[in-house]
Amino acid sequence: MTSPTPTADLAAFAATLAFDAIPEPVVRRTEDLLVDWFGSVLAGHGARPVEALTRVALAMGPADGPAEVVNARRGSSPYVAAMANAAASHVAEQDDVHNGSVFHPAAVVFPAAVALAQQLGVSGRALLTAAVAGYEVGIRVGEYLGRPHYRIFHTTGTAGTLAAAAAAGRLLGLSPAQMQHAFGSAGTTAAGLWEFLRTGADSKQLHTAHAAGAGLMAAQLAREGFTGAAQILEGPQGLAAGMSTDCDPARLLDGLGTRWATAETSFKWHASCRHTHPAADALLQVMHAHGLATTDLERVVARVHQGALDVLGPVVRPVTVHQSKFSMGTVLALVAQYGHAGLAEFDAHYLSAATQALRDRVAMELDDEVDRAYPARWIGKVTVHTRDGRVLHGRVDEPKGDPGNTLDRDELTAKALRLAAHGGGAREDEASRAVARLWQVATWPQVGWLLRP
Repeated sequence: MTSPTPTADLAAFAATLAFDAIPEPVVRRTEDLLVDWFGSVLAGHGARPVEALTRVALAMGPADGPAEVVNARRGSSPYVAAMANAAASHVAEQDDVHNGSVFHPAAVVFPAAVALAQQLGVSGRALLTAAVAGYEVGIRVGEYLGRPHYRIFHTTGTAGTLAAAAAAGRLLGLSPAQMQHAFGSAGTTAAGLWEFLRTGADSKQLHTAHAAGAGLMAAQLAREGFTGAAQILEGPQGLAAGMSTDCDPARLLDGLGTRWATAETSFKWHASCRHTHPAADALLQVMHAHGLATTDLERVVARVHQGALDVLGPVVRPVTVHQSKFSMGTVLALVAQYGHAGLAEFDAHYLSAATQALRDRVAMELDDEVDRAYPARWIGKVTVHTRDGRVLHGRVDEPKGDPGNTLDRDELTAKALRLAAHGGGAREDEASRAVARLWQVATWPQVGWLLRP
C-alpha cells in the first residue's frame, strides 16, 4: 500500500534506502561528488565571511568534539561542524549543481552527513547511502518548487534544508514516520532570499550553513520524538503554498528508486555562478573557431534563460570578488582574456581595466529556445560582434561539467588540489593524501577526519 502523501512517500524512501539498492555507477558518481565537495571546502579557507561564521559557530559550540571543522583543524559538535563546513563549501563558487532543480546539493548534504558520520563512527558505505538520500530528496524538492520559487528564493537554502535532514536522518536510522517529522521541521525552518546579491552581502554562506545545521537539527529532533508538519511540502500552508506559484507535485516522486537524480548532478568548471557557464563556453567556442582575440570583440550578447536574468541582472557593477562571480560581463571578460574564469583569474583580474572595459560591452538577452529548455537543459548561446563588422554565433548544448560533458577523476583530483592550494586549507601533500583516501571511501570501516591532525 502506498503512503497517502508525496511527503510521506519521499520520507519513506529516504529512511529505507540501502547501499545495495544504489546502482554502482551512482555510487561511483557520489564518490566523485564527495571529492569535488572536499576541494570546495578547502577553497573556502580564509574567506572573510566563512571565517566570521566559523568563529561565531565555534563560540557557541563545544571547544572539542568528534566532528571535524575542516579549515579550523579542530573538532566540535556535528551541528557546529556542519555549519562551518557548509559555509566554506559555497564561497568559491566551485561546488556542484543539479540543473533541473537549480540546486547545489554538496554544499548542504556533505557537511551534515560527514559531521554526523564522524560522531557516529559509521562506515563509508553508510555515508554514501546518506548522501544519496540527501541528493535525491533535495533535488526533487527543488524541482517541485520550480522556476517561480527560484526567482526569489535561493533553492540551496530552502530545498537544501530538507536534503540535509534526509542525509542526517538516514544516518540516524530514522523510521519513515520519524523522517516525515524531520522533513516537517526542516521545511518550516527553510530559508534563503536572493536580495543579498544586490549589495554583494555575505548571506549566501549563511544560507548553506543554516540549511546544513537546521536539517541536521531537524533529524536529531525527530529521533527524540519531536513532531513536524506531516504535509510540509504539499499542505495548504506548506512550502509550495508559501514559496511557489507553479509547483509540480509529480516531480517529488518522479522515478523514485529508478531515476537517480544524484547522477544527473554537474560539476563546475568556471569559478562563477552556474548561470554564466553556458554563455562562457559558447564564447570560447566562437573565439577558438574564428581565432579571435579580446581586441577583436566589439560587443557580446549572451542569450539566456529568465533565471539568469533574475539572478545576474541586478549585478551590473560588482564591488567584491564574490559578487563579480554573478556578473555575466565579468565572467565573459575573464574567459575571453584567459580562457578560463578560475579562482586565480577572479582574484587577480576581476576589477582590472581590461576586464571592466570588456565587461561593459557584454549584454544579456532572453532567448526563447534557451528559456524553454531551462532548467532541464542549460543551453549556451552568444552573438559576437567583432570590430571589423562580423556577427558570429556560438552555441553549446552541454557546458563543461554537465553529465554528458563531465569531468573525469583525474580532472576532479586536479581541481580539488587546485582549490586546496588556492585557499591554503591544506599543504599539497596533505591534500593529496586526503583526496587519495576519499577515492576509497566505500571501503572505509569508519568515517574519521578527512584531514588528519
